[in-house]
Amino acid sequence: MGHLDLEKLGTEARNARSAALDAMSTLQLVTAMNAEDLGVAGAVQQALPEIAAAVDAVAERMRAGGRLVYVGAGTSGRLGVLDAAECPPTFSAHSGQVIGLIAGGERALLKAVEGAEDDPQLAANDLRSLGLTAADVIVGVAASGRTPYVLGALEEARSRRALTVALTMNPGSVVAQGCDHAIELATGAEVLTGSTRLKAGTATKMVLNMISTGAFVRLNKVYENLMVDVKATNEKLRARSVRIVAQACRCEHVVAQRALERADGQVKVAIVARLRDVGAQRAAALLERHGGSVRAALAEARS
Repeated sequence: MGHLDLEKLGTEARNARSAALDAMSTLQLVTAMNAEDLGVAGAVQQALPEIAAAVDAVAERMRAGGRLVYVGAGTSGRLGVLDAAECPPTFSAHSGQVIGLIAGGERALLKAVEGAEDDPQLAANDLRSLGLTAADVIVGVAASGRTPYVLGALEEARSRRALTVALTMNPGSVVAQGCDHAIELATGAEVLTGSTRLKAGTATKMVLNMISTGAFVRLNKVYENLMVDVKATNEKLRARSVRIVAQACRCEHVVAQRALERADGQVKVAIVARLRDVGAQRAAALLERHGGSVRAALAEARS
């Protein structure tokens, strides 16, 4: 992409409101950044119908055994890897259910890998190594809307009939063309010209939060607004598990702890067993019959 093409991108435009950034006091500087960030949520809001449609499509594929794969370069890639890494402890997502691919591989998480984002074939190779199938979902994340690595991934995904989702900060960009779902946000010019780790990165994080959280809510990993499928891998999460059972059952922590012990540490089983006064085995059977939905299991036990 030449300099003339870059000038067409909203994320590469100069921001008149920060033209004197280097002459501002530190308070003025952070105030200017904060003022620009206030518009990010509004940009995301404009795309909520498209985001919701993508979430439902992702959940449908994952319910059938497909994987959610984020693909990006630089900041976009790092944010995808971050979101993928947080799904197992939050939702007990199984290994490989949510994957983050970044141009240049793991070393690109800490240090830029020159030229990696410019190679569409590299992305195709990365997806092939995953054994990509038509059951999977590829979310191509590209603030610019034209990152070759992301374009290569989406093309490879389409060739295998995988579901494709594009997330970009430049509406009308090439990355969205031909995708099943296009999430196009107009975050506009950055405070620091072209630094898409700023507003564009914030918007990306917000949307990825919605995609993964929304999909796992649809997959019955949440009851009310509680993380009932949390994986208690450390002391903090073990304490959180007790607190979740206590909150869901409106009981004391000591009672919740006993319920968890009888449920072999399974939060969902403990909640259903406690609220419907059934044994752990019966609670587990109810949950299995209803695809892990605590709400549905409780409704059957009541009827």
